[in-house]
Amino acid sequence: MYDVIFIDDESDIRLAIEQSFELEEISARFFASAEEALIAIKQDGLPKVVITDICLPGLSGENILSSILHQDANIPVILITGHGDISMAVNALRNGAYDFIEKPFPLDRLIDTTRRALEKRDLTLENQELKRSLKASQALGPRIIGDTPSIQALRDTIVHIADTSADILLFGETGTGKELFARSIHEQSPRRDNNFVAINCGAVPENLIESELYGHEKGAFTGADSKRVGKFEHAQGGTLFLDEIESMPLQAQIRLLRVLQERVIERVGSNELIPIDIRVIAATKVDLKRASEEGTFREDLYYRLNVVTLDLPPLRQRKEDIPTLFHHFLLVAAARYGKSAPAIESQQIHQLMSHDWPGNVRELRNAAERFVLLGRLTQFDSQGESSDRELGLAKQVAEFEKSIIEQALNQCEGSIKKTMDHLQLARKTLYDKMQKYGLDKSNYKSD
Repeated sequence: MYDVIFIDDESDIRLAIEQSFELEEISARFFASAEEALIAIKQDGLPKVVITDICLPGLSGENILSSILHQDANIPVILITGHGDISMAVNALRNGAYDFIEKPFPLDRLIDTTRRALEKRDLTLENQELKRSLKASQALGPRIIGDTPSIQALRDTIVHIADTSADILLFGETGTGKELFARSIHEQSPRRDNNFVAINCGAVPENLIESELYGHEKGAFTGADSKRVGKFEHAQGGTLFLDEIESMPLQAQIRLLRVLQERVIERVGSNELIPIDIRVIAATKVDLKRASEEGTFREDLYYRLNVVTLDLPPLRQRKEDIPTLFHHFLLVAAARYGKSAPAIESQQIHQLMSHDWPGNVRELRNAAERFVLLGRLTQFDSQGESSDRELGLAKQVAEFEKSIIEQALNQCEGSIKKTMDHLQLARKTLYDKMQKYGLDKSNYKSD
């Protein structure tokens, strides 16, 4: 299958373009008439881009445009026009043509336009594939996106533990997607048909935390005008997600430990024991072992929760996943706001890859939403594009090279041998560059 179909009844033009496309490594097939091209399309399928002269023997370029867009409205069709065809070309643009080029034209103009059209088509195809993946993921539950080794390892671990009853501790920085991982575990478990109940322990006042978790009886305290079922009961048969577990008051930690051990609860103001059948997934952004040593978190509760711990990597350690994640969030945002997902250019991808993302996946998702709404990466307005201009070419290249080496070290878990092979660099060259950018292989080794 060829990327481009080129139609022109002048053989010398076809020959010149064919030679130029070969030099530029653009895969193309050439036809003297619209009829021949349409037969080939019917047999082989649609190309990525169609380039056609407007005035042809038999069917015209306008006929080709109409036929192609009827089959796929997103295929770029570039029209070649003579002086007398300008009004027709302008009208064709209104009807969906990608661009028109006036004869006689310089070859570099045609090649540049063709490359832009191919990039646009590739982005369209990628968006269509992401939409299909998004639709499938919505049917199957939350989908963990990414292909870096750390994410693949997490997916494999979840497959092994999802159908067990083990409680789980998720550790990761703010914005790394702890609730998404918790929901994914729930959706892949036998508990998927029951409730997934989430509570942020840091958002509940200390005097209400036990009522929120275990419920209360009518009259148990001032303001308790009716009986209330707590989060544990509401999650019966399902999963309870305790986010920011580190912020739970010490007194509440004592009762939580007993509940986790005995699997019974008492509503506040009641003496009745209620058996519970739930899985508890706790999440934290702090080192609970250190917190227990400092006396801010109970050591016995830490060891009770630390049966299975999943470490969620920050986005800066999985930068290879940024383009896929960003496209995914673009589609989600476009669907939410009733807009089409805009195409993103290579320079903007470079900006995304160069950013450290202190807010992690949550920050990236917000950037995608703003991109859909405003059509630009607003967080780079003052620091990205302008700073790139101020940095100059050498500094931009250095920053990009550093980012690539960091990604490779992370992907290879600090292995110099694997990183050398991945980047196709000599050992001394790699070490020199690591020293230049202050990169230490030990920072990328897995525990």
